[in-house]
Amino acid sequence: MANSHLTDETATRSAGHEEPDTDRRTRTHWARFLANRWPTALALAMTALPSSGGGEGTGEGAVGVFAQVLPLLPLLYLVVAKLGRRALTWPLLGAGVVSVVGLRMLDVVAISTVYVSIALVVLVWGALDGHLRRTGEFRLQALGWAVFTALALTGLVADPDLGRYVIAAGWLLHGVWDFVHLWRNRTVARSFAEWCGVVDVVVALQLVVLV
Repeated sequence: MANSHLTDETATRSAGHEEPDTDRRTRTHWARFLANRWPTALALAMTALPSSGGGEGTGEGAVGVFAQVLPLLPLLYLVVAKLGRRALTWPLLGAGVVSVVGLRMLDVVAISTVYVSIALVVLVWGALDGHLRRTGEFRLQALGWAVFTALALTGLVADPDLGRYVIAAGWLLHGVWDFVHLWRNRTVARSFAEWCGVVDVVVALQLVVLV
């Protein structure tokens, strides 16, 4: 009887501690999950900020800016694939953002012209050193660059109403491209693929709904 009583007390104490331990593990799990979603949080915070484009924050001016910037996204994939160093993804993005700001301030040459020129240099480089023939991943990024850049240029020259939807489609499809690469865990840093995918989808929605 005494042993039975002690066993019951032990079971009671164990049951009393089980729920707090479970709650603690659950909280830890969600804390880790949310901490790992910082790219999504950063993307939502950035897209919630008002445009810094002055008078181009709304309307056709905003569409034109998004069309000019769209080629930067596949260009970054292309350059990282050529270099074969995923760790360079975020530094290259930083360089790209600086270039966008600088080119807009100088207003000497179109942003898209610069990015297309850089991409052509990378493609010629890849063709000359055999990278374009040897590596399927680089060929895939070259194809992606061609498709998204074609959408950007089409949106720039099309009727403004139609061009807005073409550019929105380009950003949305690149968001899909990002999430596919996030799932594949290839080419670029996973954190960048998640961040860029969220940014792309939100920008596409803004172009359709808000502009």
